[in-house]
Amino acid sequence: MLQVLTIVVVGVMVGVEFAVAFVVNPILAALPGDSGQLGRAHGGRMLGAVMPFWYIGSLVLVAIWAVAGWQRSGNGLTVTAGVLLIVSVIMSVLLLVPINNRSKTWTPDNRPADWKQQGNRWDRLHYVRVAIIIAALALLAGAL
Repeated sequence: MLQVLTIVVVGVMVGVEFAVAFVVNPILAALPGDSGQLGRAHGGRMLGAVMPFWYIGSLVLVAIWAVAGWQRSGNGLTVTAGVLLIVSVIMSVLLLVPINNRSKTWTPDNRPADWKQQGNRWDRLHYVRVAIIIAALALLAGAL
């Protein structure tokens, strides 16, 4: 049961992050005027409030799975998935969250001159994070 719950929680998180990277942000980028920037700011506030709990919760579930299955074959995959999730959390805190914390307060009236470059940097880092968490999910599926 723990393994299924963990894969569902991590899998849905991966799906949300994948959708942000490859569906939501491209849609927002195509909107006219300031709509896209305002949408990203709102998304940053909304997801910024939820994702820390989701990432840490996923990591806790993987850690419990790894400890509970310490002597089982395939546990190396679970531990490696946990390490990848730790990397994604560290990457988020050090690289993505600072950009998100700035951009979620921006409006067309107060955004900095380099707001598009900061958004592009966030996007590039987010693509890397998505690849990392997809790899973690694949390892968890392989550990079943």
